[in-house]
Amino acid sequence: MTPYLEARSITKIYHQGSVTVSAVDRVSFAVEQGEVAVIAGPSGSGKSTLLSIIGCILRPSSGAIYLDGEAVSDLKEARLPALRSSTFGFIFQSFNLFPFLSALENVELAMRLQGVPAQARRSRALELLARYGLEERVAFYPGYLSGGEKQRVALARALAGDPMILLADEPTANLDSVAGEEVFGLLRRFAIDAHRVVVMVSHDPRAQRFADHVFTLTDGRLASLSLKPSAVA
Repeated sequence: MTPYLEARSITKIYHQGSVTVSAVDRVSFAVEQGEVAVIAGPSGSGKSTLLSIIGCILRPSSGAIYLDGEAVSDLKEARLPALRSSTFGFIFQSFNLFPFLSALENVELAMRLQGVPAQARRSRALELLARYGLEERVAFYPGYLSGGEKQRVALARALAGDPMILLADEPTANLDSVAGEEVFGLLRRFAIDAHRVVVMVSHDPRAQRFADHVFTLTDGRLASLSLKPSAVA
């Protein structure tokens, strides 16, 4: 069976004057629908660069990303915005919520950019916020939400377009231990319940308890690849 997400010998090279730096060096892996993968490794090991290549934000210098058997990393630039919008959801450590929009409006905005009619996006946003326990916070602005609540709003926004792949870059970096565990659990449940792919970069070793795969990078290379059959259900 063809894996939904596959990286084949991904390499990303940067040129700094006369110096050549390999941020990612011949990395290959595969992730199935319904699975969570964690990209681990020290700072500067290429984790975020690899995540950006998976999400078609950066192009690899060589190698390819395949989605459901189709090579997408070399698509023409004009096709990439639609691909990112329809296929990927993104979550960041800094939440990236608009401070002058309510929780509801932040989630609706993602769908407005996709052209979803007003009534449909309002209904979808309310459903997602309620799913993550925020039905009493829909009118609150980000400045009045806790860190965990902000990240749950960010998760609801990322899922508004029903993405096949959710990419999370250090999603618990600004959260306390309790909120962090909660976010890891929500990401795990999303992968299983929606039969989607979740790939997250995380320094937090607790993330690995919720993962089916752990890909550890060192100096841009895949130092280890492990299957975690005992991941939290």
